[in-house]
Amino acid sequence: MSLFKARDWWSTILGEKEEFDQGCLCVADVDNSGSGQDKVIVGSYKGYLRIFNPHPVKPGDEIQPEDLLLEVQLQEPILQVEVGKFVSGTEGLHLAVLHCRKLCVYAVSGTQGNVEHGNQYQIKLMYEHNLQRTACNMTYGPFGGVKGRDLICIQSMDGMLMLFEQESYAFGRFLPGFLLPGPLAYSSRTDSFITVSSCQQVESYKYQVLAFATDADERQDTEQQKLSSGKRLAVDWVLNIGEQALDICVVSFNQGVSSVFVLGERNFFCLKDNGQIRFMKKLDYSPSCFIPYCSVQEGTINTLIANHSKMLNVYQDVTLKWATQLPCIPVSVKVANFQDLKGVIVTLSDDGHLQCSYLGTDPSLFQAPKVDSREINYEEMNAEMKELQKIIREATKTQDVLPESEKQRDVTVTAEVSPDLDDESQAIDSEVKAGAVPSVTVKITIQSRVTAQKPSLAVCVQAPLAVTCDQFVFDDLEPDSSETVVLSVFLKENCSPSELEGTCMVSYNIPTVNLCSFILGIPRVAQCNFSLPLKLICFPAQPSKAANHKLTIDTNKPPVSFVSIFSDFVDPSEGDQANALGFEFLTGSKTTLLASKTSQRYRIQSDQLEDLWLVTKELIHRLEEHFKKQNCKDFACTFSGSIPLQEYFELIDRHFELRLNAEKFQELLSERAVQFRAIERRLLTRFKDKTPAPLQHLDTLLEGTFREVIALADAAEENQANMFQAFAKLKSATHLVIMLISLWQKLSTDQVAILEATFLPLAEDTQELGWEETVDAAVSYLLRTCLSKSSKEQALTLSSQLSMPKDTSRLKKNITLFCDRLAKGGRLSLSTDSATQQAAVMPGGCATIPESDLEERTIIPGSTAMFSSNGQITKQKSKP
Repeated sequence: MSLFKARDWWSTILGEKEEFDQGCLCVADVDNSGSGQDKVIVGSYKGYLRIFNPHPVKPGDEIQPEDLLLEVQLQEPILQVEVGKFVSGTEGLHLAVLHCRKLCVYAVSGTQGNVEHGNQYQIKLMYEHNLQRTACNMTYGPFGGVKGRDLICIQSMDGMLMLFEQESYAFGRFLPGFLLPGPLAYSSRTDSFITVSSCQQVESYKYQVLAFATDADERQDTEQQKLSSGKRLAVDWVLNIGEQALDICVVSFNQGVSSVFVLGERNFFCLKDNGQIRFMKKLDYSPSCFIPYCSVQEGTINTLIANHSKMLNVYQDVTLKWATQLPCIPVSVKVANFQDLKGVIVTLSDDGHLQCSYLGTDPSLFQAPKVDSREINYEEMNAEMKELQKIIREATKTQDVLPESEKQRDVTVTAEVSPDLDDESQAIDSEVKAGAVPSVTVKITIQSRVTAQKPSLAVCVQAPLAVTCDQFVFDDLEPDSSETVVLSVFLKENCSPSELEGTCMVSYNIPTVNLCSFILGIPRVAQCNFSLPLKLICFPAQPSKAANHKLTIDTNKPPVSFVSIFSDFVDPSEGDQANALGFEFLTGSKTTLLASKTSQRYRIQSDQLEDLWLVTKELIHRLEEHFKKQNCKDFACTFSGSIPLQEYFELIDRHFELRLNAEKFQELLSERAVQFRAIERRLLTRFKDKTPAPLQHLDTLLEGTFREVIALADAAEENQANMFQAFAKLKSATHLVIMLISLWQKLSTDQVAILEATFLPLAEDTQELGWEETVDAAVSYLLRTCLSKSSKEQALTLSSQLSMPKDTSRLKKNITLFCDRLAKGGRLSLSTDSATQQAAVMPGGCATIPESDLEERTIIPGSTAMFSSNGQITKQKSKP
């Protein structure tokens, strides 16, 4: 039995599928019994009115029938119930019931029974008021300082306060600046109404000000009539609390001091009569209801605050004194006195769980039996300890947040790419200028071993490629079930992609049950990659002899006929004599692949540098697959030519130039927009002027500015499309440079990954974070760590803020220096220790690379240094 769990003194469930809210609960001696024992009055949105007189029951027993004094169904939903002196001529308590369009006041009376069935209770309608406006909530009190009776104030949904002097309607007033109704309370000490407006302000209105303000029933529509009819309603004081309020309560436990309590969505406020904050408490939970009550300590007030985590917190001012667990989320809480038991907490949930509880616990009479003493076997304990430590070590080997998955995953996703293109192309809204844009079918299968909740599939391909549908949502998957979807991939933009790969990702939840028997879902993700065929973006063409860019790839195996490795591009009738192969991309550019008949070399040539990438990658991949089938494990490709840095730098300059143009277009658009709005303001001033004045060609200037804005927007949009194509070309050329450097220096897989992370950090390029500044920062970091010459360079600090550079000279210089350091024997590593060791190898900062059999020299275009195979640097005079 937990000390921090509310003890159930009496509880019941009200009706079936009934709804309750904040104003549906009230506790008072409604039958005027004089015993000081409160009754619990509950009204529901179905119109049921119930009155209970709780009696303590034993745990597990049901409530007694005599606890329910009265149950009656009214014709309309019950919004709020209150008990007060609402009938003239008597100071007895009566029950006020607020409906949407009606206010009813009842007298509750009981007749003492003469038989065992007990007393009989009934309600009698004293009077009712039909409302002209839909009601929201109400409050009551001795408005205007009257003695011995209570008046009622009802707030409508459109912001009207309707005041009733018991059986008669007094007047109605509209709240200024009203949008949505908020909680309403009455302070008898200041004779004012307090509410929270939609502006998130606590506002106080004096009753006397309301009484002498403009009559709401005679309010006119025009501004002139508003000023001429009655006195304007003015607010007494305003306090901005910065959030919406859930409830307001005004308490005055002694005659000298009264406080206004406001429960917000994130804070709890205590205000003075004049609106000044007495104290506030920031809540770290979402509250649902509250009630202040008298404290035993002088000068303090206790408050009960319930939250949506089924917790009830007890505060003394701002100090948390107690916290207890409730069985449900209450929407209303009260403090009542029952049968000599004072301070019983009465809570009501939105589904009708009514409970009377108290704090603390009952004493436990259980005593643990004595355990028979036995001798301790230290050898068995030592063996058990070693076994447990072994289990702990195995479990803590991984530092992943989620546990290691089973050998067979719960949900697996596989993608199967069709070997042939679609007979009928599925391309949608393609911008490619070619006559027919092909598409290829991808079949994705999701298999589940367990129950998978809310599975969703996302298919991603890199632009300019696109899919016919990239999002799929499925119903819950049962164990040992599967789902299959079919989609097509095609080239959408008029440029070649940098990668022919795609990703499938399935997100789902695995149901589980926690200790509180709540069904939760553990989020999981399963993914797979798939490769697209080269013929999706190009088709066979005649080889061309002349080209601007040429690359030569060396191998250690005899050349392979293109018929065997490019069977989908070469006509089988050509036989083994096919040593030249042409590719024409859908964008119009061509690439030629040549195989040497005498040496072990392959040449790739094209007029565009970026077009070499996909063909070169496909050649190396197919050669590796060909020799793998022949169980040849020592196949290797090398590159001994020159790194095409100068052509690569031209692509960088082109992309950067377009970024600068985008920045200029943005500035011009901003200037023209400011000019356009300034002209608009002047024109509106002229049009609003009662004395017409000439426009002085402002309309002509407005039209001209509008045309400039449209022209600039079109130019910016065209520049954005060109920048997208330039970035795609830059990524293809970057992939090519990375591959050539890896073949040149024979880099390992980890080193190639560092290269890719350095030169390809962004999937998309934006003005805020562009490719140039990101790559420059990454290359600079490598030059100052693993590729540094001395510890002095390692001590240099890099700027932590990335911004768009003025030009690309620094970037091109760093890339050239990067290749220089690699040529001298530098090795890529992310460990600072290895960088320090490497700097200490030679005074020059880098160890020499092993000599190879090749004596060819590698020249970086645009540089005056030649990189020879033995790591020596020789100067070369530039030609005039």
